[in-house]
This record gives sequence, C-alpha cells and structure tokens, in this order.
Amino acid sequence: MSSSPIRVGVIGADTEASWAGASHIPALAAQPEFRLAAVATRREESARRAAEVFGAERWFADPLELIGDPSVDLVTVAVKVPAHRELVLAALAAGKAVYSESPLGATVAQTEEMAAAAGRLHTAIGLQGRHNPSVRRAGQIVAEGRLGRLLSARVCATTFGNGPESVSAYAYFDKAAAGAGFLTIAVGHVLDVVEAVLGRVTEIDARTELLWPRVRLADTGGTSVRETPDHLDAVVKTASGAPAGVQVLAGVPAADARFSLEVRGTDGWLALTGGHPAGVQVGDLVLTSSAEFTAPDAPVATGAGPTAAEVWAGASVNVGEVYAALARDMRNGTYDTPGFAHALHNSRLIARVERAARTGLRQHLPQ
Repeated sequence: MSSSPIRVGVIGADTEASWAGASHIPALAAQPEFRLAAVATRREESARRAAEVFGAERWFADPLELIGDPSVDLVTVAVKVPAHRELVLAALAAGKAVYSESPLGATVAQTEEMAAAAGRLHTAIGLQGRHNPSVRRAGQIVAEGRLGRLLSARVCATTFGNGPESVSAYAYFDKAAAGAGFLTIAVGHVLDVVEAVLGRVTEIDARTELLWPRVRLADTGGTSVRETPDHLDAVVKTASGAPAGVQVLAGVPAADARFSLEVRGTDGWLALTGGHPAGVQVGDLVLTSSAEFTAPDAPVATGAGPTAAEVWAGASVNVGEVYAALARDMRNGTYDTPGFAHALHNSRLIARVERAARTGLRQHLPQ
C-alpha cells in the first residue's frame, strides 16, 4: 500500500449513543495515517449528520454502498452483532480490509464462515483490551519469566451493563439469538485480556447465573425478558501454567466499577487495575509490579468522540491501539494484529465456558 492515508469507511457511526462515534471516530482522528473517507447508517438524516459532525468526506444511507465505494480501503463494522455477517462478508467479497466489533458473529458457525472468507485480507477484531499498553507490558513481563514460576492469578471484573435496568434500544442484548449477551461481550473481553497476559486458556470450570431474568426498560417502562446469563464465576488454567479465578459481575454502578488482574509467581507479582464502568475493554489500565519494568507506551489516542456521553471518556484508548497495529500491517504486508482467526478462537472459548456451566464438567481446549 502507498504512503497516502488509509481511507476508512465506518458503518454505524451515528452521532447519538453509538460506540463508533465514541471510540472509532476519535481513534482515527488522532492518527494521521488514517482519513475518515465515509460514514454510513441506515437513515439518510443520521448519515448526513454524522458526516458533518465527524468530518467524513462522504455519507451513505446504505452501508453496502459504502462497501462498494472504491475510495474506501478499510471498512469498520460497528453495528449490532446480528448485522455483522452480511456486512463483513460483503466487505471481504469487495476485497476490503475489515475491522469488526466483537463478537464477530452471532454464532460460532457465523464466525467460522467469516474467518474462512477473510483469506489473506487484513482484518482486525474489536477485542481491544489486549492492545492496551499496560496489558502488552504485563504480557511481556510474564513471557520473559520475570515473575518466576507462575503460581496463581485472580481476576475481578465489572460492567454496568446486563443489570436489572436497560433501555429499549439495548433490549436485544438480552436475546440469545442476538449473540450479544453478557458472556460473548463482557466475559469475552475479560478472558481475552487474561489470555494476553497469561497465555491461552487450556481448561475451564465455570458456573453462570441469571440474576435478573426480567429487565426494566427505563425509557418505556416496559420489560425485557433476559434469556442469557448475567454472572460468571470460573477457574481457568492457562498455557503459562497459572490457574486463574475469574469473576465477572454485571449491573455494577459506575461508582463501584473495578477491574483487577493480580498474578503471583515464585519471584514476584504484577497487577493490572482499572475502573471504567463499561468494562476492561474501555479506558486505560494501570500496571504495577514487584519486577522493574519500562513504563508502558503512551496511548496513541485518548478521550471520546464529540457527541459521546461522559461515561465513554477514554473509549478511544484501546481502539486507537488496534488501528495503529492494523496500519502497520497494511503498510508492511504483515499480519500481527489479531483478526478474524482470533475472533473465532474467542467465540469457541466462550462456547466452552457455556458448556462447562451447563454440564458442570471441566472443559479442555485444544492448543
């Protein structure tokens, strides 16, 4: 690829309460290697407004038209999970690089299909927590053996989502067929960060609970019936040899938000901590350790989009790191950024978590 900016088309970049507007737009704006070539939503009014506010060169009310635009090099798919398959497959068929939010598919089968279709095209999956500079440095400390033989790890993670109250626009998260529930999103992100530091999960024991089967919709006063779990307790074994106790709590108020990953070895310890209400994948993390280490790199992007709610402060931090990695790959012809093959691994991992919880049997994952 030439040295000119990579031209990005963002599908789902609405100015009202969109993840793309809160994270992808400022992540791209912070990096001169990218240019926001186009945005698309399903409505002409919102697409035109997004182009004006976010500074896109063009707008489309039909996402498939954005995909077909020859001036777009990279398509970002940041819409509801059930819509991923059609758009991702269309973008791959058009020969475009694709960055999709996670989970990639609503089912493992859909994810397998999209991963197979990617071929040698550049892809990135929105499991952005592993790209956080502190997570990368923690993984380096462990990989270099600076903690000695790993003995144990403990994880506590929270999210304000998947609790007793929601709004009608997010009621689809409660439906099993959507593939966008607590396990596939909140737990998927948490376990991916665990794997980034400790190596791939090799064994899983898990228990899930459905704490809030009926969810109040604050905007309408109605009720959504939740079909998926909203709590996890698990013990996992990792490729580094360390067992880790993992608890993920949903419906936690912003003031009580917490993420911590504590690792203990024969020669020392490390800890990753954060406190973003939405979960470990959003915002920055802090690394501390008994081992001396070089400070993590500064994030390439900070803050949130111009129309984002205050709660999304820092939403661009980890998304910016994904884009930076993808730009290097697209420039150099490398494939270092976790893409759709990694998305498939994460999807299969969550399926094993579900099976462990359903059967009460320890699950062994192929390496």
